[in-house]
Amino acid sequence: METIVDMPAPSTRERQATVVNGFAMLGLALLLMAAGIVLITVGHGSGGIMGGGIVALIAGVVLLGGLTPVAPGEARVVQLLGRYVGTVRTAGLQWVNPFTQRRKVSTRIRNHETGVAKVNEADGNPIEIAAVVVWQVADTAQATFEVDDFAEFVAIQSETAVRHIANAYPYDTPDDNRMSLRDNADEITEKLSAEIAARVASAGVKIIESRITHLAYAPEIAQAMLRRQQAGAVVAARQRIVEGAVGMVEMALDRLAEHDVVELDEERKATMVSNLLVVLVGDRDAQPVVNTGTLYQ
Repeated sequence: METIVDMPAPSTRERQATVVNGFAMLGLALLLMAAGIVLITVGHGSGGIMGGGIVALIAGVVLLGGLTPVAPGEARVVQLLGRYVGTVRTAGLQWVNPFTQRRKVSTRIRNHETGVAKVNEADGNPIEIAAVVVWQVADTAQATFEVDDFAEFVAIQSETAVRHIANAYPYDTPDDNRMSLRDNADEITEKLSAEIAARVASAGVKIIESRITHLAYAPEIAQAMLRRQQAGAVVAARQRIVEGAVGMVEMALDRLAEHDVVELDEERKATMVSNLLVVLVGDRDAQPVVNTGTLYQ
């Protein structure tokens, strides 16, 4: 199955924002605020000194507004007057332009488990299917500006891909050249991961893995399909038993002829083959019968 998801190309790419060590700026802000308080206190009678102290105090407060703590596993998307200026990924206390808006975006690995969806597989049979998707934000700018809510976007696109995969393949098939959801789980999940990745790439999301966690026939046909599977298993088992029994009969006749144990004509061979097949293929224990006569009496 070739799937081409025509998603729009992203218009924004992540780039590193300009940052300054936050502890250094914290020390500078505290120093300015302390100096401002001192100037205001000692310059009570002088307008110039008090003015300088007020300016220093305000500057210190403004610098404090630029302090940005960044925890491991998260990033800060920085905007200035609505324009994207960069992303802060370095963990620790950082300082950026205090007049910017900083939005927190988690870059941790996440799981999304789709609900159990009831869909028709390729042969038209209703089935129930669910999957778990492991994903992570790779581009914070795209995740923030290309979609309204990237977590909800991943959830909806994952369920759409699961339904599409279920529609494209049968639950099971006797054809060895045709893939099925039950017998080709690894190949199907690879295709599922590829389709989800194509659907969410424009949102800056990377798909790490996806796995089908629930796969079953719908309840209304489950019993009928179970009987069909059981019948198929019985037929396959009987076929293997017959193949093995025929091989054992051939070996027995060859060994008897090889060692000249007994000379059998065609009718006796036919009788022996019939008896051996009954013993080997029958599903019950054979009951021995003692023949006191001959085959022709």
